[in-house]
Amino acid sequence: MPGENLSRDEARERAALLSVDGYEVSLDVRSATGAAEEDGPRTFRSVTTVRFRCNEPGASSFADLIAPSVTAVSLNGRDLDPSEVFDGSRIALEDLAADNELVVDAQCAYSRTGEGLHRFVDPEDGEVYLYTQYEPADSRRVFANFEQPDLKAPFRFEVRAPEEWTVWSNGAGERADGVWRFAETKPISTYITCVVAGPYHYVTDSYERVFEDGTRLEIPLGALCRKGLAPHFDADDVFLVTKQGLDFFHDHFDYPYPFGKYDQAFVPEYNLGAMENPGLVTFREEFIFRGKVTRASYEGRANVVLHEMAHMWFGDLVTMEWWDDLWLKESFADFMGTFVNVGATRFKDAWITFANRRKAWAYRADQLPSTHPITADIRDLEDAKLNFDGITYAKGASVLKQLVAYAGQDAFLEGARRYFKRHAYGNTRLGDLLSVLEETSGRDMGAWARSWLQTAGVNSLTPQVLLSAEGRVDELAVVQEAAESHPELRPHRVAVGLYRRTGAGALERYARAEVDVDGPRTVVAELAGAEAPELVLVNDDDLTYCKTRFDETSLATLRDHLGALTDPLARALCWSALWNMTRDALLPARDFVGLVLRFAGRESDIGVLQMLHAWANSALTHYAAPDWRETGARLLGEGALRELRDAAPGGEPQLAWARFLAAVASGESELRLLRGLLEGTEKIEGLDVDQELRWAFLQPLAAHGDADEGVLAAELARDDTASGKRHQVRCLAARPSAAVKAQAWAQVVESDALSNALVEATIAGFAQASQRELVAPYAEKYFAAIERVWAERSIQIGMDVVRGLFPSLLDSQDTLDATDAWLSAHEGAAPALRRLVLEARDDLARALRGQACDAAAGR
Repeated sequence: MPGENLSRDEARERAALLSVDGYEVSLDVRSATGAAEEDGPRTFRSVTTVRFRCNEPGASSFADLIAPSVTAVSLNGRDLDPSEVFDGSRIALEDLAADNELVVDAQCAYSRTGEGLHRFVDPEDGEVYLYTQYEPADSRRVFANFEQPDLKAPFRFEVRAPEEWTVWSNGAGERADGVWRFAETKPISTYITCVVAGPYHYVTDSYERVFEDGTRLEIPLGALCRKGLAPHFDADDVFLVTKQGLDFFHDHFDYPYPFGKYDQAFVPEYNLGAMENPGLVTFREEFIFRGKVTRASYEGRANVVLHEMAHMWFGDLVTMEWWDDLWLKESFADFMGTFVNVGATRFKDAWITFANRRKAWAYRADQLPSTHPITADIRDLEDAKLNFDGITYAKGASVLKQLVAYAGQDAFLEGARRYFKRHAYGNTRLGDLLSVLEETSGRDMGAWARSWLQTAGVNSLTPQVLLSAEGRVDELAVVQEAAESHPELRPHRVAVGLYRRTGAGALERYARAEVDVDGPRTVVAELAGAEAPELVLVNDDDLTYCKTRFDETSLATLRDHLGALTDPLARALCWSALWNMTRDALLPARDFVGLVLRFAGRESDIGVLQMLHAWANSALTHYAAPDWRETGARLLGEGALRELRDAAPGGEPQLAWARFLAAVASGESELRLLRGLLEGTEKIEGLDVDQELRWAFLQPLAAHGDADEGVLAAELARDDTASGKRHQVRCLAARPSAAVKAQAWAQVVESDALSNALVEATIAGFAQASQRELVAPYAEKYFAAIERVWAERSIQIGMDVVRGLFPSLLDSQDTLDATDAWLSAHEGAAPALRRLVLEARDDLARALRGQACDAAAGR
């Protein structure tokens, strides 16, 4: 039988044959503490009983399990020889009856990669913490099952754990006779079952709702984190957003939250942002802030809390049949995260963040060679793992935002209500959603879906302005273009805004028209006769998903007056468009850097400011001509230092500029200031150099040889925590030494001793923009190693290595040729691996085009 992968065809065949009535899963995790086994991985006992039906008695199928060993297997009371039926990832089931009972007793392995049952030892106090993470298909690392989303069933979990621990699962639990037993779940998919266990810090609250018919809904709320993070845990704010979200969803979905309690666990070494396990949502613990952060961080956390809450309906109650329709849950949750943030919480400007940050992710993904329709072709689990991407999330959410404009918000929400009621606890495909939206909106959803969900690529919209002799708009048209590789032109509902400066110098909108753009050129008749604009914004208010371009007059206006734009959303859209132009080699990187240096200090939205910092750094690293990098680095460093000193004491912009200074510092004056701030010999009024900021300042010092191993060890002694260890590992790998790079490479590529979080930290430190020569020897080693790494390591670690160690800093034609040579020589490599390499190649080719554009500007 095949290995750990599972194909769509196999899943469909099994779903046509089997239906599952229920699981009983018993785990014994007392082995998580104490000494490990001398040989092999640390393991725990997992006993699963699954009852299922087969509509073709006598047929054969298989169950899924990835485990070091299986002790016993019985099918319908008949003992099977594990050595004959278990191949390491599947259990062969032959001669099935109409009604079946499978019992599997296995020794499963604790994970150090964040996949399956992850075991973490806190370096601060030695405590052990466990949590599970499964999506798309890692519950089979914890218990035997049928690992596909359309074989839903109720689950009963029981867990034996160390005496002093608390255990949580999807249902409410109680401890009796040394065993934690949990209430049976509603029918759910295997990938959203969950267990969290350990000496976690736990805070409780409750939510109540009385419906119009007098029915009362009570939801116990809980929030948990490691004990070491308890002093930093602002659970009250988490509960506030949670209650605001539950109010909003109950107001609009007309379907009471169906999963009993609502716990939220912030867990260590987590690969994702969060996971929507019903009744027990898991989050990366970095959402608990150890130091001062900006409002953007709190907004981002609220967005994730609400995104996962939306999944309780979109994804958990109603689940896609197979991963082709992953967007049915992720696009909706991504849209709802921002929709509810604006509608129910204090973050009323969240659509600005969406336009500036989330869409940037989508635009990048949609221009890669691996771009795909929102409804993707997912052949197997490896495809599925890679499709948790900017298309499925951010582009899908952008398209839904446009759908709301197209169909109307009331029709959209009424469609959602019917969808939940019609398909509760079931599985769906695209057509199931489109049918209810057609009912509620009266629109042809099929045509909309063909254009927006079933084709790939992003369109560009450019204004064309013809002026009369009197200086008024004679004709304003919107020109739509598409890439040759994805030539689809789509219908866009857009707002076109006209802007000009007031007498006081503010750049403000004075005319606006909504129009349906369809085809290569659309005239906006409503704007004829308007005063001549200085700026035309063709996707004003961000109604559609497109790349915005500018005519020459508009671009000249932005070069001189971008900071005078008074509307924050319009300003964010212009910044996003300018960044896309930089990535598309239409705007020299040095020009973009210059715009950031000139206007970012006037940016009022802190999230946009932080995004501009990231883009400016990326422009210098990847898109600037090599002979301008030194100049650009000096300008960015000096600019960051100047803005830091000028920022209001204690404000969020001051903190953002301090972090940006740490990211770009290279000159002696900047590095000297960072050293002084760490040592206390320098002070900037209002800037609190807390522990997180100390680590941020140490990284550039380490990368430039100004913080050696002793300095970093002393800092770890000051912050001897899990977070401190990750920071130290990153800084150690950043040091400018050939021996350091060799050690970091060996730890990540040649060994699997590091946990997922420390692999991530080591990779982050390995490649520094100032150390291109030091990492040059690793290009050849990379291409020699990646196929072996992909075969030997978990898919998560494989993805981290292949993406993170690609020699992107060796941005030359030679590296591009080496990449092409590998692709030509490895046409039979795993498709998911080839996809990652193709994406990295495309980023490199794009960088070289950008550098050529920038070099031409310098001549």
